[in-house]
Amino acid sequence: MRVLGIDPGYAIVGYGILDYEKNKFFPVEYGAVTTQAHTDFQERLKEVYQSVDDIIKRTKPDALSIEKLFFTTNQKTVIQVAQARGVILLAASMNGIPVYEYTPLQIKQSVTGYGKAIKTQVQDMTKRILRLEKVPKPDDTADALAVAICHAYSFRSKLFTQIGKTL
Repeated sequence: MRVLGIDPGYAIVGYGILDYEKNKFFPVEYGAVTTQAHTDFQERLKEVYQSVDDIIKRTKPDALSIEKLFFTTNQKTVIQVAQARGVILLAASMNGIPVYEYTPLQIKQSVTGYGKAIKTQVQDMTKRILRLEKVPKPDDTADALAVAICHAYSFRSKLFTQIGKTL
């Protein structure tokens, strides 16, 4: 199974593509899509869409996993991130890729075993699980890889549950 994990944003969109086979992860590609500050917001959304569309077409994931939005402070930022998230979901839909959403708590629980883990703990475990030499930068990239790991573990768990019900 090939998973594209996304940490949504409009200035920085972290992404990570992982192959998950026989309980092992194989990093395919990871990085960040960045848009320039002071660029018209609609142009930034266009750049995000085109970049994610290109990543999907180039890497051909089986699924896209994305972090659910969770904001408590700046409403303007949450609206803009939600709009960027929308164009990311559109890119997945236009390419026929199913989308799976996970809360920050689910991601932390899946990667570290503790739902209240701090960011550095999640990043360190992501590095260890993927057998990387260092934590990917920017942080959004490491977060996207964690989202992909979360989906692989969750999908495997759901599959085993479904198989168990049919036996």
